[in-house]
Amino acid sequence: MRLFDILGPVMVGPSSSHTAGAVRIGLTARKLLGEEPVHADVSLHGSFALTGHGHGTDYALIAGLLGMQPDDLRIPESFSVAGRQGLTFSFRSVSLRGAHPNTARLQLTGKTGRTLDVVAESIGGGRIRVSHIDGIETNFSGERNTLIVHNQDAPGHVAAVAEALRRARVNIATMQLYRSGQGGYAVMVLECDQPIPPGIAQQLLQTEGIRKVTVFNQEETV
Repeated sequence: MRLFDILGPVMVGPSSSHTAGAVRIGLTARKLLGEEPVHADVSLHGSFALTGHGHGTDYALIAGLLGMQPDDLRIPESFSVAGRQGLTFSFRSVSLRGAHPNTARLQLTGKTGRTLDVVAESIGGGRIRVSHIDGIETNFSGERNTLIVHNQDAPGHVAAVAEALRRARVNIATMQLYRSGQGGYAVMVLECDQPIPPGIAQQLLQTEGIRKVTVFNQEETV
């Protein structure tokens, strides 16, 4: 057990799951989008939908989308900040089968028109789990440098990604593969020990069948 597990995150309250975790969901979604979002359709499930407003979950999600950290004192004013920065948003309640009680779905549009559909859970203590990206099931925490590759399910793509990271001297800590069906739409999630060079995205996009590449480095801001 780490000290973090006992004390919890440094944050603006009142709740580590409904507030700090929600900020991290928004911030992680912003990084996955890879650019500033200009519109967000947010769907809240379970406890997020029932008690989220009282805990500031809605403000926290928007704060994360604006690039704020869980300890940012501007979180309660995030709606106003969003208005000044040109981020529009909507909220609604949904029921997602089998989802964690603290789940949010964020459908984002970025300033260049890039889109992202992400479902994430706040699992306690400010920690989160990203469970779906663009309709494909995933399972990662956003606590490591992560490379996410969307591709057609075909031979050679895993080898191409692994080779690109090897040449960049980036070590793969974990690799998860997801697909909609044989030969269909697939997603690779690779958590890495070192930051991922931004040039890898453009390099991999030259490979036939690779449709979208997202670089998620912990120390970088978007």
